[in-house]
Amino acid sequence: MTSPTYTEDAIHYYDPAAGHGLKHDPFKAIVAPRPVGWISSCDREGRVNLAPYSYFNAFHDKPPIIAFGSTGRKDSLANIEATGEFVASMATRPLAEMMNATSATVPHEVDEFTLSGLTPAPCRQVRPPRVAESPTALECKVLQVIHQHDLEGRPLDAWMVLGQVVGVHIARVFLRDGLFDTAAARPILRGGYLADYFEATPETRFQMRRPA
Repeated sequence: MTSPTYTEDAIHYYDPAAGHGLKHDPFKAIVAPRPVGWISSCDREGRVNLAPYSYFNAFHDKPPIIAFGSTGRKDSLANIEATGEFVASMATRPLAEMMNATSATVPHEVDEFTLSGLTPAPCRQVRPPRVAESPTALECKVLQVIHQHDLEGRPLDAWMVLGQVVGVHIARVFLRDGLFDTAAARPILRGGYLADYFEATPETRFQMRRPA
């Protein structure tokens, strides 16, 4: 398979500070697809929050470290700052509608597990529950909460939360020959624009070894 070369006259270029000149901002569609960070947390009184975040990924493996970004001071961020703990459950295609229900803007006292019909399951090392219907969950303790700034040093309405994974839950049905079968779990990923998602499936998987 040959790949075309895109010359300068075939490229749409823009400076984000000056505007993109398109129908919608393409940034999220370019940095895509992205895993969904389905984050559960508790406040100091033990009230539970569950919410999906599209700025989410893994950043280290020994020890395992994950991070998610919050635009605005949402309940998840306030809870995590107060308690130093959270859980990331995998969002999958069978759970997509329920995951979407947990994105609703509701009062702090509303339990998104109840709202979405999901089951909270206890964790081993942190207080927030995991999503019992999810094939995997990562128990995390907070390493840093970073208030983000732009190039001029101006504070943004955005925070990055980094957590070290201290406990991992995997549904045994997805363990095949000692490996977690990601494609069989059918995780969903954010595609870019408001309603766009992708699904990882066995049909879309391919393997490629690194050069020796």
